[in-house]
This record gives sequence, C-alpha cells and structure tokens, in this order.
Amino acid sequence: MAAGGTAALADRGVWADAVVVSADYSSTNHCELRTVDGQNISPSLSEGDGCRDSVSKGDELRVRYDPEGVASPDVGRASSDVVLLAALFGAAVVMGTWGGVRQSRWDRAYDGA
Repeated sequence: MAAGGTAALADRGVWADAVVVSADYSSTNHCELRTVDGQNISPSLSEGDGCRDSVSKGDELRVRYDPEGVASPDVGRASSDVVLLAALFGAAVVMGTWGGVRQSRWDRAYDGA
C-alpha cells in the first residue's frame, strides 16, 4: 500500500497548506486535516507521514495529498530517512577504516616480538 500511495502522490498529488482539525494520539497518531479554504483532506495523516506528537489541533502544515482520497497525505519528509541511512553508512565506513588502520599498526608492532 505504501508504494501505491507514493506512486499516487507522485502522479496526482497536490501541495496545499492544511490545518489540523483533530489529532488522535492513541496507539498511533492520526491527524484529521482540512485545507485552509475548508476542503477536507481524506484519509487522515498518519504518524509515519508527519502527524508527530508535537502536532496539535490548529497547527498549519504544508502537505501533499491525493484529491481523489486514495493515497494518504504526507508532509514530504521521507527524504530524511535517506539522509539518516546515508549518515549511518558513512559512519560505518569511517569506523571500519579506522579499525583496519589500527589493526594493521598493532600487527606491525607485534610481528617482531
């Protein structure tokens, strides 16, 4: 469903300023949205797509939504996951290189012993 929703937003998604009409923080967060001109945005915004604990009723968000109501809206922050993964990968490369250099130095220091 997530891939289909992403494709639907890519094909016919519309960016709009929206107001949070209500927020449900039970098991997972869901925010009901309405455009600033009063049009309901359906379905609701999920926690993974931008309805964080810091969002409350009356807040304004810039969202991309499907006017046909098939795909869930999002706030366009999915790229932050890519940035996080790239940073973690970069850190792993740096730590691996550092460990390899230290091991090499240690091996040379104790080869003659």
